[in-house]
Amino acid sequence: MNFNIRKMEEADIEAVQEVATTSWHTTYEGIIPIVIQDTFLAGAYSKEMLIRRLKGSHFFIAVVDGKVIGFANYAPVTDKGTMELAAIYVLPDYQGVEIGSALLEAGIAISEGAEIYINVEKENTIGRRFYERKGFKVVEEFTENFAGHLLQTIRMVLYPHRVQS
Repeated sequence: MNFNIRKMEEADIEAVQEVATTSWHTTYEGIIPIVIQDTFLAGAYSKEMLIRRLKGSHFFIAVVDGKVIGFANYAPVTDKGTMELAAIYVLPDYQGVEIGSALLEAGIAISEGAEIYINVEKENTIGRRFYERKGFKVVEEFTENFAGHLLQTIRMVLYPHRVQS
């Protein structure tokens, strides 16, 4: 499958919102109540929030035949040499064909050798397996109050690849 990874632009906002909604509803069905999902999505993926994220973070999209089918959002590298991966989401019909991997590689490429952290809901087995296959290691497990719904969250890290001498 031919796809392209590029930086998100303001014109991509509606498409990113659609990917977020579809991906969240599929990923968290039976894990997070739909009402809580929709409340979160309305805030985190509002036009205003996405514009703010565009300006203050690294936001990549995956495109197939002119259609946005996935995205990844990374916070800037901190002075402690860490970077947060806020999200990688790919539409269900496009999962398993290396698009998520390419979105992860886009972040690694701009990471300046930083440790990359992500929080994954424990019951999100597809996400957990993806990150484990990519070399992420579990560093912490905790309960998170997500809009009144308790989630079991796993914090994972991808350590930078160091050249051995």
